[in-house]
Amino acid sequence: MRLRCAATCLVAVALVLAGCSASDDEPEARSSPAAKTSTPSATSASPNADAPALDPDDPALDAALSRPVEDRVYPSVGDPGVDALHYQLDLTWAPKSKALDAVETLIFRATEDASEFQLDFGRSLTITSLALDGEKVAFRERGKDLVVRAPVQADERHTLKLRYSGTPKPVAAPTTRDDFSTIGWQITDQGETWTMQEPFGAYSWYAVNDHPSDKALYDFTLTTRSPWVGVANGKLRSRQQAGGSTVTDWHLDEPAASYLVTVAFGNFRMTRDTSKSGVPMTYWTPRDSAISLRSVEVAADELDWLEGKLGPYPFSTLGLLVVDSRSGMETQTMITLGTTDYTLSPSVVVHEMIHQWYGDQVTPRDWRDVWMNEGMAMYLQVVWEAQEYGFELDETLAEWAAQDGEQRATNGPPANYDPATFGEGNIYYLPALMWDQLRQRIGDRQFWRLVKAWPRSRDNANASYDDITAWWSRKTGEDLRPMFDAWLLGRQSPPYST
Repeated sequence: MRLRCAATCLVAVALVLAGCSASDDEPEARSSPAAKTSTPSATSASPNADAPALDPDDPALDAALSRPVEDRVYPSVGDPGVDALHYQLDLTWAPKSKALDAVETLIFRATEDASEFQLDFGRSLTITSLALDGEKVAFRERGKDLVVRAPVQADERHTLKLRYSGTPKPVAAPTTRDDFSTIGWQITDQGETWTMQEPFGAYSWYAVNDHPSDKALYDFTLTTRSPWVGVANGKLRSRQQAGGSTVTDWHLDEPAASYLVTVAFGNFRMTRDTSKSGVPMTYWTPRDSAISLRSVEVAADELDWLEGKLGPYPFSTLGLLVVDSRSGMETQTMITLGTTDYTLSPSVVVHEMIHQWYGDQVTPRDWRDVWMNEGMAMYLQVVWEAQEYGFELDETLAEWAAQDGEQRATNGPPANYDPATFGEGNIYYLPALMWDQLRQRIGDRQFWRLVKAWPRSRDNANASYDDITAWWSRKTGEDLRPMFDAWLLGRQSPPYST
């Protein structure tokens, strides 16, 4: 998630925005030599709701096998007894009544023998039916916990299917930030919806093991009134209109943590693009906003720069979705951005794309180590800014270092922060400073080689503090644990040199 505009806004960026137009019925292609100019047509693919159920023992689901853990920061969310493998979410949204009707099919692996298991699920939604492996079973709802009263055995796979409806309500965010106070499913006055749910809140709209250690595969079938459209992670497999409704079918082909899932309903225009390396890209912007489209079109060029630093983009597609928010989120393969000048700035766009490697490809095992995502994203962002806008990187980092003591005293060290202050500056700027000190210590060539290698070494997996400190120590041949500990766990600011 993007840090609100504070100390990082050291460079004023003037955005020259020009108007653009597109057909009300067809997506627009960006005028780029590499752009694909053909417009998509509805396919004959059947919606996922009508497709045969997946076989829980399908080896393809092994890609989503995880080792869920209990969170050290927010232990009330998530359950280590459940390893979600695949979510099929068939969601129908009625903007006027602001009502969601849903059918969810979850394939999961039990991690232990138990007489019952539980998921996180919003209290504002009403379950009308629930079946485990085709048989109705008893369940109870206890606060946000959905407890299914059915015995499971370790390593057995099951299919849970439930129908539910209601108006999802977001949940309180554990933060003092001013760009968001609730997380999960958000609804505008016009009935548009979007989701941002870090560190949790996915449970506000579906039954989920809402923890970063449990990555899963996803398919979505989204239905709403035309000309509105539903947008989600992954590849758009079909888009159909029938009976006054638009139905979109989305497929996410690599596992994602629940906080990286996005769903939005609104009057969006789709614009196609392609990066120089051939990554298919789409921009989903409010139909009446030319400014939003111009702002996100920088993504293709920025992706080229990032691939030079981080290697090939780690997923098969990339999208940018603009919604009525004041924040931004690195939702996997479909980045979600608010409509403010800041959240649509080139710096924020590049920051959220960095997360596709650091945070999405490799994800913290629990929320204590969110610094792994934000520290590297912040560091690479400022390196990009220094090159793009021509300011002195050392001067900017020195200004950040001057704020270190206050940030540690207020919010705690980056890897042991105050749980009530999630997403504050300490998890962004202080680990960014640490990465710069490490670059100076081991040299540019080795540093950037390892920055590129780390996400590949944990492709589609999770990593802990011990994992990353041991890996960097092994690869450099130095014991770097004292340096990591001082910057990330120390109560006092380490010395900083430029």
